[in-house]
Amino acid sequence: MYRAGFIGCGNMGGTLAAVAAKSVGGDQILTLDHHREKLEALHKAWGCIPATAEKAAKECRILFLGVKPQVMGKLAEELREPLKSRAAPPLLVSMAAGLSIETVSSLFGGARVLRIMPNTPAAVGEGVLLYAPGPGVTAEDEADFLELMAPAGLCARLPEEKIDAGSAVTGCGPAFVCLMMEAMTEAGVRCGLPRAQARTFALQTFAGTARLALETGTDPAELRGAVCSPAGSTIEGVAALEAHGVRYAVMEAVDAALRRTRELGKS
Repeated sequence: MYRAGFIGCGNMGGTLAAVAAKSVGGDQILTLDHHREKLEALHKAWGCIPATAEKAAKECRILFLGVKPQVMGKLAEELREPLKSRAAPPLLVSMAAGLSIETVSSLFGGARVLRIMPNTPAAVGEGVLLYAPGPGVTAEDEADFLELMAPAGLCARLPEEKIDAGSAVTGCGPAFVCLMMEAMTEAGVRCGLPRAQARTFALQTFAGTARLALETGTDPAELRGAVCSPAGSTIEGVAALEAHGVRYAVMEAVDAALRRTRELGKS
């Protein structure tokens, strides 16, 4: 019996397959994707084993469903018979945006489902992986899952009703942060820095500030205030950001992401 199977190895599914391989070894991980090159890359880098959907459904303790919400029903039809043949069905881990535990469980005939929302920094062990166990998920299931995903970074359990809101911050957040890092890079170039140097400075400033806040437990507002000396350069820059509505724009971006996630769950 393999520890886990990953059906769908795109950006996020492939990242989590690599995370699991770091934890328990690639020879314990089965992978499946329409794009053969993704499976070959995971095999070469981590030793993950390409497999069929039927084999993964029959021989894995945990099955990660890395498919889009709109194709989950089709996947359930494909896996229904292999799953029925098992005396002890696997734990299903769904990362489909907007799809409730109840919906996924129903599609798979009442299966045990754990719903997750990871983010891309999991690839370097600095991610946030939100998860919510559904009915029937045991403490042993949860411990098995957490062991597999430990190399991803922070694994945080939430009530399911908070998963969509959390994912609007953590799942979508890397794109928002990248946009701001791009803007800081362009600002450095505009001020006369070489592009490569401006990029390095911007990225390290984001990384360092986040690490400072995390390791000291200091509220970001307090850290910002500590940099803003009276009548200084920083407070002038902060005033410009406030004047252009940056704070409100970020809040609106998260809210828009949450609305779309909920729409996807209804489609």
